[in-house]
Amino acid sequence: ISDDDLDELIAQAKKGYESQGQDFPKAGTPEFQSIQTQYVAYLVQLEELRRSADEFGLEVTQKDLDKAEAGLIKDSFKGEHKEYDKALEAQGYTREAFLKTLESSLLQQKLFAEVTKDVKVTDKDLLDYYTANQSQYGTPESRDVRHILISEKNGSEVDFAESKAKADQIYAQLSNGGNFAALAKANSDDPGSKDSGGKLTISRGQTVPEFDKVSFELDKGEISKPVKTTYGYHVIEATSDVRPAKTTSLDEVKDSIRTTLLQQKKNEEMSAWVEDLQQEYDGKVSYAEGYQPPEIP
Repeated sequence: ISDDDLDELIAQAKKGYESQGQDFPKAGTPEFQSIQTQYVAYLVQLEELRRSADEFGLEVTQKDLDKAEAGLIKDSFKGEHKEYDKALEAQGYTREAFLKTLESSLLQQKLFAEVTKDVKVTDKDLLDYYTANQSQYGTPESRDVRHILISEKNGSEVDFAESKAKADQIYAQLSNGGNFAALAKANSDDPGSKDSGGKLTISRGQTVPEFDKVSFELDKGEISKPVKTTYGYHVIEATSDVRPAKTTSLDEVKDSIRTTLLQQKKNEEMSAWVEDLQQEYDGKVSYAEGYQPPEIP
């Protein structure tokens, strides 16, 4: 790996800093040394990958580069070459330098495809994932309710005695035909629901346990006596039947699971391959004085 390769990357980094209005670290500073070390490590790994690509018979052709660049301009810059050139300049790249980076990226894509070409997702993998993530594929019981929260305060703490007394009064009014929505708007201490007359749509297990238990035990149209929670006292009315829980079958989601697992397994396969590659080159890379990366514990 030549000094020129490293100097080119350092120069690109410096232009990138300048385009962002930032000062590039001076040579000899720890910050500069850190940047240099990162680029040396990148160039070493890139050379290792290139040698592996040669062993696989892989190469990036001019046709590959032209296609990738054209696709980038079309997808990211709406086909505007001038905008593409401006973006390269802003990032400190000449077109020639960027195409080198693009070539490296394409080479790594080809290596990824080659290394992971035999990775498969089995039916057992699908079932295991589906079973382990069952909560993602089900909808719990739900129903519509409305509530009035009474949360009288003593300083910053809930005064449960005062809250209970007021909640009992509200419950008595409702029992004698009082208008739930009007009482909620006038009295509820739940800012998220009071203006809608206390309306909530809840799912089993979504709310605090005491509220959840009573909400799903009520008959439709039934109003609860005041229910104590950490927030105060709630008067709850069930306004719909309980909607049963639903489960999405494996057949309905197996394609999306397969896609997720395939990418995950390919990433794992590639990571293991890169780790093996690094071990293969361990002790075989020679560094000029001052370029040796620090030992990592």
